[in-house]
Amino acid sequence: MRYSTVYERLFSQESKPGILVLIDPDKVDRDSVEEIVQKINEHDGVKAILVGTSVLLSDDFDEFVSRVRKVSKFPVIIFPGNSLQVSKNADAFLLPSLISGRNPDFLIGEHVKIAVFLKNSGIEVIPTGYMLVESGNYTSVEYISFTRPIPREKIDIAIAHAVAGELLGLKLLYLEAGSGAKYPVPPEMIKSVVDSVSIPVIVGGGLRTRKDVENAINSGASHVVIGTAFEEDPEILQEVL
Repeated sequence: MRYSTVYERLFSQESKPGILVLIDPDKVDRDSVEEIVQKINEHDGVKAILVGTSVLLSDDFDEFVSRVRKVSKFPVIIFPGNSLQVSKNADAFLLPSLISGRNPDFLIGEHVKIAVFLKNSGIEVIPTGYMLVESGNYTSVEYISFTRPIPREKIDIAIAHAVAGELLGLKLLYLEAGSGAKYPVPPEMIKSVVDSVSIPVIVGGGLRTRKDVENAINSGASHVVIGTAFEEDPEILQEVL
């Protein structure tokens, strides 16, 4: 079936839950880019490749995205940690607003810096409500964003933020425990959020086993994001799919 947008391809009624593999350009050896993408291509349970990082230590982000896209058989989507991470060479761009926090830079400030570029680039933009959830340790996104995560047991707070994001017109929610999370987002929180909104919900952070992935999908996640676990062992895709 042909789809007119990446969003439609990922979240149409016909789309089955799968894996979004997050590649961090700060952690990938440039000599291994094509090899890593080819490994991802081997797994049909993958739905897209996300490219993004918390900081961005390199100056070749645009070239990096281009190299990933040339090899990938899946859509390549930028998931930026800041306004430096832009490129016309991706298939789509998640425009995340950190709605679980109160830092204006990550609610609107970083977005203003790239808004005109994105509009003129013609790239597909997917407005995304990014919700950071307590994961048992201090994560990179918590440190960089100067925001506190939603407590794991405060499901009512997560629901309220999710509904607010939907009412604001966001097209996607991302429940995130953070890079290198000790614990993934609780299944009961995922289910409660999914049941409270009509927009897709993806889940990431701390997903290291097949059981973790199954828990998230069985709780209603449209797709799950795997990043750190893939960096540590690319064979993880074989185990969780």
